[in-house]
Amino acid sequence: MIQYIAEDIKVPSIPKQKINAWIKNTATFYGKKVGEIAYIFCSDERILEINKQYLNHDYYTDIITFDYSESSVISGDIFISIDTVKSNAEEFNVSIEEELKRILIHGILHLCGQADNTPELRAEMTNKENLALQTFSI
Repeated sequence: MIQYIAEDIKVPSIPKQKINAWIKNTATFYGKKVGEIAYIFCSDERILEINKQYLNHDYYTDIITFDYSESSVISGDIFISIDTVKSNAEEFNVSIEEELKRILIHGILHLCGQADNTPELRAEMTNKENLALQTFSI
């Protein structure tokens, strides 16, 4: 089950059924099944609070993924700052919708086991995001 929740903002208008199918297909590609996933959309201030409280990081970010996966079933809470998604879309000269899809799948890739804590792993993550984005409209 995939949930879309808002904490201190409105849930963005997204095609949930299409996103859900895309997420399931992406998970299947990595040999995983979708369990309980909650996307929690929030502001920069809220994601900063979460970053400080749980990760001891004092900076803004676009996404924080809490992984509760077991074996081949992916589950987790994925916090997404819509403020940062908007500013990243502007910075990378893409639509907000496109940047949001990238961030949505970024969290799923984390749940599938992809890390991004080194430059090499970040490059690999970006390649996997691009691959997943190409399959979105299929």
